Amino acid sequence: MANTEEKAVEYWRWDEGNWKDPNKDWKAAKTITCGIDVGSVSSQCAILTDGELFAYGNTRSGYNSRESANNVLKLALDAVPGMKLEDIHFVVGTGYGRVRVPFAHRAITEIACHARGANYMYGPKVRTVMDMGGQDLKAISVDEQGKVLNFIMNEKCAAGTGRGMEVIADLLKVPIGQVGALSFEVDEEPPPVSTTCVVFAKSEAVGLLKSGWTVPKVLAAYCSAMAHRIYSQVKAIDIQREFVITGGSAKNIGIVRRLEKELGFEIYKDTTVDTQLAGAIGAALFGKALYEKSKK
Repeated sequence: MANTEEKAVEYWRWDEGNWKDPNKDWKAAKTITCGIDVGSVSSQCAILTDGELFAYGNTRSGYNSRESANNVLKLALDAVPGMKLEDIHFVVGTGYGRVRVPFAHRAITEIACHARGANYMYGPKVRTVMDMGGQDLKAISVDEQGKVLNFIMNEKCAAGTGRGMEVIADLLKVPIGQVGALSFEVDEEPPPVSTTCVVFAKSEAVGLLKSGWTVPKVLAAYCSAMAHRIYSQVKAIDIQREFVITGGSAKNIGIVRRLEKELGFEIYKDTTVDTQLAGAIGAALFGKALYEKSKK
């Protein structure tokens, strides 16, 4: 008898996949470096040829950081016929599981890597980088070379983080990639939910739905609360107008536009690179510098 049970929809999951630049020949490159960003929620692999993005893989992290690193490397290499790990000159691990990347030559903090990656993606004018990871928030002040000048980090809980938004998306049965746009489908901006704590916000969202609020209205209230929480974090450092967001939450216009209102200026969005790749790209750039230094 055929199984008619429908597969559970994972509304919280961002799009995953791989890519390579069809206009580059990796065999002609002098240096091939790789950054592996094993985060608490997702993992990315960025492969650079002569310091330029050539290929990447982006997938969900598993419970085992070593396995997540191997899986995302394989995903990236699947996009590059003929390339093997042995062809890569230097690998840097970063992120939550950076010390558990089995094939890495070096491990570097995600703060340094996101700063360097943001500099690559948005240019040398960037001065403030906000990375909203799966379980934490980081606000980083950088110079024109992407070097960290100062940072603050909140990692006490998942409140106001990417994981918190995933929980709400799953609760409301809205694909995570559509949350931001849907949050603007309201006649009037509602007040923010009272907390971004995952547990209490989830209960509050259920209560609001029962009271007659629409799904877009609940999403608007939650995005607004998250934007305010992010602002309360980043204002503790010297925020400058050259401000960018890295990570999956940069794709959520519901948070980004509301955060712009709190900041009083527009956030840089001019990049063609997936914002989730910032840490992996930064790691690969560090790999290039370290490899070239070792050859001198």
